[in-house]
Amino acid sequence: MMGKGGVFAQLIEQFMVLPGIGRKTAQRLAFFVLKMDAGGAKKIGEAIIAVKEKLSFCSICSNIAEEELCSICASPSRDRGKILVVEEPSTLFSIEKTGEYKGLYQVLLGIRSPLSGYEATDQTIHTFLKRLVEGVQEVIIATNPNMDGEATAIYLTRLIRPIGIKVTRIAFGVPVGGDLEYADELTLAKSLEGRREIT
Repeated sequence: MMGKGGVFAQLIEQFMVLPGIGRKTAQRLAFFVLKMDAGGAKKIGEAIIAVKEKLSFCSICSNIAEEELCSICASPSRDRGKILVVEEPSTLFSIEKTGEYKGLYQVLLGIRSPLSGYEATDQTIHTFLKRLVEGVQEVIIATNPNMDGEATAIYLTRLIRPIGIKVTRIAFGVPVGGDLEYADELTLAKSLEGRREIT
C-alpha cells in the first residue's frame, strides 16, 4: 500500500506540489486523510474540484470571483476614487481582513522581475491602465517589499504618473524581502495609513 508509486505515495507527492509543503508535512497530511472517514475525505476532494470549476478571475480587477465581477467590484458602496494594486488575491484577502480599506483593487497576478523576466502580463497591465479614467484620484501600490516588488512599483508609477493620478506606496512594517500576505492585520492597516507619494 505504501510502496513506491502506490496511491499513498502519490497522495504525498501531490501534497508536495503545494507551496510551503515539504515531504514531512505532506506525509502528515496524507496520514491525516488516511484516518478520515470517507465522507470527510470526499468533501475535501469536492471542494478542490469546485474551486477549479466554479471560480475564475474578475473581469475588471482579476480578483477571485464566482461571477463575471468579484463582490468588491460589484459593490456600489466601495470608494471608486482609489485603486490598491496587489500582486496576488491572497494579499487582497489579507488587506480586506483589516476592514480599513474601502476602495477598489487591481490584482496583477504576478510581478515584473528584472532577473527572471516579466510575470505580470502586458494584457493585465493594459486592462488596468484602461480603468484609470475620470474619477480615479489615487493608485496605491502594495507590491511586496523586495527587489521584484520595487521594480513593479517603479514600472507602474512611470505608466500612471503621466496620466495625472496620484501614486502612493504603502509604508512597511514588514521586513524587506517579506511577503505581505503573511503580515498581520494591524501591520497592514498601519502600512496603508502611512502610505507615501511616489516621487
